[in-house]
Amino acid sequence: MLGGCGPPRPCWWPVVVRVLVVQAVWAVVVGQVRYSVPEEAKAGTVVGRLAQDVGLEAGEAEARRLRLVAQGRRASVEVSGASGALVVSSRLDREELCGKSAPCALRLEVLVERPLRVFHVELEVTDINDNAPLFPAARKNLSIPENSPAGSRFPLEGASDADIGSNAQLSYTLSPSEHFRLDLQKSNERNPIPDLVLTKALDRETLPVHRVVVTASDGGRPSLSGTMELVISVLDANDNAPQFNQSVYKVQLPESAAEGTLVVRVNATDPDIGINSEVTYTATSFLPISGREVIAVNPRTGEIRLTGALDFEEVRVFDFRIEARDQGTPPLSGHCSVELEVLDVNDNAPEVRVTSLSVPVSEDASVGTVVAVLSVWDRDSGANGLVSCAVWPASPFGLVATFAGSYSLVLREALDRERVSEYEVEVRAETAGRRRWLAGWGLRVPVSDVNDNAPAFAQAVYTVLARENNAAGAELARLWARDPDEAGNGRVSYSVWEGSGGGWRSASSYVSVDAESGRLWALQALDYEEVQVLEFEVRAVDAGEPPLCGNATVQLFVVDENDNAPALLPAAGDGAWGEAAPEAASGPVPVAGALLWAWAAWGAPAGQVVAKIRAVDADSGYNAWLRGEVSTARALEEADGPRQRLVIVVRDHGEPARSATATLSVSLVEGAEAAAAAGSSLSSGLGSGRGPLSVAEGGAALSWSSVTNVWLVVAICAVSSVLVLAVVLYGASRCAPRAGVVSGPGAATLVCASEVGSWSYSQRQSRSLCVAEGAGKSDLMVFSPNFPPPPPGPAAKETQPEAPALLDTHDITVVAI
Repeated sequence: MLGGCGPPRPCWWPVVVRVLVVQAVWAVVVGQVRYSVPEEAKAGTVVGRLAQDVGLEAGEAEARRLRLVAQGRRASVEVSGASGALVVSSRLDREELCGKSAPCALRLEVLVERPLRVFHVELEVTDINDNAPLFPAARKNLSIPENSPAGSRFPLEGASDADIGSNAQLSYTLSPSEHFRLDLQKSNERNPIPDLVLTKALDRETLPVHRVVVTASDGGRPSLSGTMELVISVLDANDNAPQFNQSVYKVQLPESAAEGTLVVRVNATDPDIGINSEVTYTATSFLPISGREVIAVNPRTGEIRLTGALDFEEVRVFDFRIEARDQGTPPLSGHCSVELEVLDVNDNAPEVRVTSLSVPVSEDASVGTVVAVLSVWDRDSGANGLVSCAVWPASPFGLVATFAGSYSLVLREALDRERVSEYEVEVRAETAGRRRWLAGWGLRVPVSDVNDNAPAFAQAVYTVLARENNAAGAELARLWARDPDEAGNGRVSYSVWEGSGGGWRSASSYVSVDAESGRLWALQALDYEEVQVLEFEVRAVDAGEPPLCGNATVQLFVVDENDNAPALLPAAGDGAWGEAAPEAASGPVPVAGALLWAWAAWGAPAGQVVAKIRAVDADSGYNAWLRGEVSTARALEEADGPRQRLVIVVRDHGEPARSATATLSVSLVEGAEAAAAAGSSLSSGLGSGRGPLSVAEGGAALSWSSVTNVWLVVAICAVSSVLVLAVVLYGASRCAPRAGVVSGPGAATLVCASEVGSWSYSQRQSRSLCVAEGAGKSDLMVFSPNFPPPPPGPAAKETQPEAPALLDTHDITVVAI
């Protein structure tokens, strides 16, 4: 029957050509491309111009990585990289792919990158007539009693054809016979089932065995056929066959029915008696043949039970026949049909597959960015095959349904790598049937970093204390700025920004910061007397693109060290004075090792101020200027001698303590001379360079010259002059300053500021110093030296022993100037 096609090419080749022509008119509907290809097409056969149909230009297929992703089964097609055409890659067998299902459609996904797009392709594999009808057996033996009347029917096992449609529509013919013919029985619009009909009574003695051939032909073009030989033996005896109470049994069972479940119980009766009425049952003519493995009948009772598991997704309907045979000789049989319909239950979990994944995701990715493309399906049908999908956790990702069974995992919220650097995402699929099934697919989505965080210091202002006279290179502090970004985006370098300092020099001349560690160190020794406070900024810059920065203010306070000794200040007309020195623009200049003179009148009462002493310590600046007064402890007498010499020591409370000394020479004179000496010191100032003796002598010469020239006037006015002189001397003694300050030789005075500013005193013979103003803050140390130099003037001509307890010691007031 196949000989008419000729040897050059298969008979189905014209069909292939027609199908290829037809597939060219398929259009893209809602983003889905449809093609069809006949089964058994040769490898390399072009199914369709896929690249063109999805909108790609010539040559873009490879550049945009056009590729094919199959769903759940082998596709047997591939995308040609050069042309972008969909071609057959391996053997396409529709019966292997889809069985008896029609149409046979393969769902494919096509991915295109830059940008990522998904196209759905439905490839229908069309049937060709490549399977011939096949009988269960090439030979079948039949036994027919010779007394069988004309018209008796004998069911035959029909042939099966793996093809579908017209290629599986079977017709039967019987080889020429005068006793038999075939009668086709229709069953639920399926292929007819052949019955062998006796058309003429048999005569065993004439012909005991009949041989006929049954031919089954399909409706393909060209048609294919299969044959079965019937060997019919003519028997005597039993003339009543068993009869079923119904010709067709229809049963429905869920696919979850357990092994051993009763399908149905058939019953056949035989009017014969004895052994000729005993009936046995057998199951025959299974369609599909796999029914033999799951269905069995009890030969005695007629109970049909399951011997295996049902699977709706594999076979939905089982057709088979039950034969009831009696035990007569020859045995007679009756037949009935059983149709077992398998009902679907929700016994399949959904399946989830990731077809494309784009990771890592940048933390600045916009909302709506596609992270992954997934396919979801369920083998169940109807409501049991409906699947709902969700993503867990619910943020920051979400699912968007693109087509049936296809989803995109997209970004719903902005990402922050510093908060979450990686996400564990699970896509969950759940069925909608009465029995719910869950399936999941886990995804790891790392987040890549961008430079979105500037370095930040722990404090906006850092306060640093540093002692003066520190070593160059000494570490002052460590600054640290945190940048939560990673790699170069979080690598921080430090630098000093110029700020306001305590002098004319910039902060960068005093300090520096290590670029990597943030260590703040001194470039040179600090001097509190030069700079007390440095204020500057330290800048932290990361290595990202673009770089981000943060600033912190550093206030560096220089802590004073006791590196300056106290020093006495020269007198400024306060009663005790020393070697004259010019005043600086900012105040008096300290005098080192000063020699101070003071005058006190005999008869001065106790508490009379003899001299005022001032000292300053450079460690505390001008705010540490100190002032003290030397006063008499008792009334002065001539017996106390012409002069008293004191050594004054000023000592600070530093560690170690520093001190300065000065010698105070107090001359005891008459009240008038004391007033004149005080006036001379005040009038001559700091720059006269002349001692009190010379001033007093000049005044005396002037007085005697006047008396000589005007002796007549003096004689006349003697009484008046004596009276006036007495008044003047009395007034001068009462109104003159308590101490005079004179200049004299001596060493320079050293100045040092003490933290407490206390004075102490000592003398071989105890001398008292009286407080002149304010409350006592420090002590003045006073002691007499072994070799006091005599001051110039009349007082030097007289030498008297030193009177004890001339000056008492008291706390003196320290006044800040």
